[in-house]
Order: sequence, then structure tokens, then C-alpha cells
Amino acid sequence: MCHQCRLRLSVCCSFTLWLVLMALVEQSYSQTPRIQGQGSAASGMGNAFTAQADDPSALHYNPAGMTQLRGVQLMTGALFVGGSTEYTSPTGVTTVGNRDGSVAWPPPTHFYLIANLKDLGLNALGDMTAGVGVTVPFGSLTQYQSNAPFSQTVVFNTLPLLDIKPTIAYKINDQLSIGLGADIYTFSTLIGEGQLEIKSTSGPNGTGAIREVNGSGTGAGFNVSLMYTPFRNAEGLSLANVGLVYRSQAVVPLKGQFLQNGAVVADTSANLALPQIINVGVALWPIRDQEHEWKLEFDIDYVGWRSFRTTAISLSNGSGIPVVQNWRDSFNAMIGMEYKFLKLERLPEWEVALRAGYTYQQTQMPDQTFNPGIPSANTHIPSFGVGFLCNEQGSFLGLTKCGNLGIGRAKPKAVGIDLSFQMAYYEDRTIANPAGTPGFNPAINGIYKTSIPAGGVTLRFNY
Repeated sequence: MCHQCRLRLSVCCSFTLWLVLMALVEQSYSQTPRIQGQGSAASGMGNAFTAQADDPSALHYNPAGMTQLRGVQLMTGALFVGGSTEYTSPTGVTTVGNRDGSVAWPPPTHFYLIANLKDLGLNALGDMTAGVGVTVPFGSLTQYQSNAPFSQTVVFNTLPLLDIKPTIAYKINDQLSIGLGADIYTFSTLIGEGQLEIKSTSGPNGTGAIREVNGSGTGAGFNVSLMYTPFRNAEGLSLANVGLVYRSQAVVPLKGQFLQNGAVVADTSANLALPQIINVGVALWPIRDQEHEWKLEFDIDYVGWRSFRTTAISLSNGSGIPVVQNWRDSFNAMIGMEYKFLKLERLPEWEVALRAGYTYQQTQMPDQTFNPGIPSANTHIPSFGVGFLCNEQGSFLGLTKCGNLGIGRAKPKAVGIDLSFQMAYYEDRTIANPAGTPGFNPAINGIYKTSIPAGGVTLRFNY
């Protein structure tokens, strides 16, 4: 091969690798939307649950609320996410992205195990509650048609990031509880491929080689929380709660590979930064007696996406590439209500809850660094849900006592199921960056219309 041919080939390969690696960092940082729905009861109330936090999902929404729980309680469930993004280019070319099918699989899941240590006879520790949870709090799963105009940027991505949450909470007095926990972010092959994975093409409109970038790693953060109860009724039940949660920023170092048509081209490494989050919530119970409970709650949270400014990716040859993100902080508002029927004549020993809510989320991604791999726009999310809790002496479909429905030989004091549905309506997002915008790919200019339905189911066992 002639010297000039080798030189042109080297330049071409280096340029292609540079484009892919730029996409790696941009995508890995752009795949971190919060997944709203870490418990179906909370999801049905628009995730306005920081100040209520009275089921095992308190471990996620407000760990200080765990002190309200008795005995040992287990909760597990999943969020089934569907929907699509319809893209129209400035010239009228259209393409559709979905969740790699009608529903993302595997779905984001949640698991919580809570134990009130005093109820277990560990009185020396005082009013302490301990628990561990596993959630999928950040991430996305998006697949576009392979001939999308922006196929050189992305045609598929997924981020099955897990959060393992060892947590304790302590009840200081009848008015104040505090919580402290760790957030251990990692990946597991039990959830999808167990790694961040991004696919694109080397040529426009789906032409050329299939490129894949992947990566995995482990990082950690922490959370602190409190719950303040200024008013209770004669039975000692809360009439007003104030909840506050702080989640620290965390960095997950990723190591992976860049592949082209399945062959390894280079090893890669980058840092996936997760934002700090502050949640504040106020819950009021206008009605709370032995037969009915009616709760209203308003929450607001701040997400520190501003930490995504400029980052870099390291290559196995020792060089690095800076990438500008310039994300902005966002504020999200949530309002929710729950009405419980505690004593039903036709369903003795059963409790039934009706729920509804609404969430408003601000976009964090500016036009200049927009990426089609993750839907990003101001979003309106109405939701509703229903919950059923059967005490141990209640009848399950006339077949057996609910106390016989436990896991293994353990007999639960109550068994519950919560169902929720959320519909995320994204405002139309028009990207029209002019030619010459630094770091911008003009192939992504166009209109993005997104709607994402999500149905949740959660099972609960109280012992």
C-alpha cells in the first residue's frame, strides 16, 4: 500500500474513532433522566410521596419515613414503560424511536426490605429501623429505526444502572425522625446486558458499519433525610408531615470498549456523573379516622444537572477528548392525593386506596447539546392508581386467608398490591441550531414529539 494511501486510511480511521468516542461521552451523560416511579403507590400519586413515605418505598422517597413501619416489611415491583418519539427533519423525513419494542425489557424494577429493630426485640438500639433497597433510578432504553437521519449519533442505547441502598432511620421523638443511607450505583447482568450500551452507524441514514460503545463500573453517594410531624390526631396518626431529602452527587467510573462490526477497536473510560437532588414535601390529612383517610401532598425537587458542564473520555492510547454538555438545573413539581377506605362492609379486613396525581418536569438539556438518544423536553405527567391491602384474617377470593399468602412458611400480617398508570406528555421539542454551532451535529435538527406511558405493579408483604 502506498504511503499516501496508508496516511489517508489512518486519518480516516482516527476521525471515525474520534466521532464515536465523542458520541460515547455525550450519550453516556445524556442517558441519565430520572425514572419517576419507584413504588406503585407513590407513582399513582404523581410521586408526591416525600412527606407521606408510609410504605417500604420510603427507603427511596424519604428514608426517615421508615420509622412509621412496624415489624418486617417487603415490597417488590416493576414499571412497564412504553411509548415512542416521532422525529421529523426540516426536509420532512420522519423516523420513530421506541423502547426497543412496545415495552422496555427488562423493565425498571424496585425491591425493598425494611425491619423495625425494636419490634424484633433489639431495644438497645432505640427506635431504629434498617433496610436495604435495589432500584433503577436513572437511565433509558431507546431504539430508532436503523435508517434514521441521525444514525451516526445513535440508533440504540440503554443504561441499566442499579442503585443498592443500605439505609437506617431513627425516631428521635414523636415529631422528628431522621434517615441516613448509601447509594451504591453499579451494573448487573441480571438486568439486561449489565452495561451502558450505545449503537450507531458509521455512515448517514443507517449506512456503513455498526458501531457499539459499552461500559460499566461502580460508584457511590449518600442520602440524608428527615420527617417532621407537627400535628397528630387522638390516635397518634399524622395530620401534617414535612419531609426533606438530600441525595449527593455521585460519579460512576465507566470502563468499556468501542467495537465496530463486533471487532474491538479501542478500550475506553469515562465518568458518569449523577446529579445531587433535594426533595421537599408537605402532606396534609383533612380526614383521618378509623374508617377513612384523605391525604393531599405537594412536593418540589431540585436536580443539579449543572454538574454536567465539560467532561472528557480517556482512550487506551493515553489521549483524551473534552466534551461540552452545559446542562442546566431543573425544578420539578408534584402534587398527589390518596383516599383510603379502611372499613368496607363487603370486604372486611381489607383496605382500598384510590390515588391520583400530576408531575411537571423541566428539561435539563439545552438545544446546543441535545441528543436524540434521550427524550428531553418540559413534561406533563398525570397519573392515577389503586391499592388493596388485605389483613391476615381477610379472605382472598373466598379461597384462603390472606395470612396464608406469604413467601415460604412465613405468615404475613397483611398482603397488598398497588397498581399505577402514568402518561408522560412531552412538549414538542424543535431543534434548529444554525450551521457552525460548536460541537453540534446538524443531522439532529428537527421536531421531536414524545409520549411515554408507564404502568406499575407492586406487591407488599407485612410481617
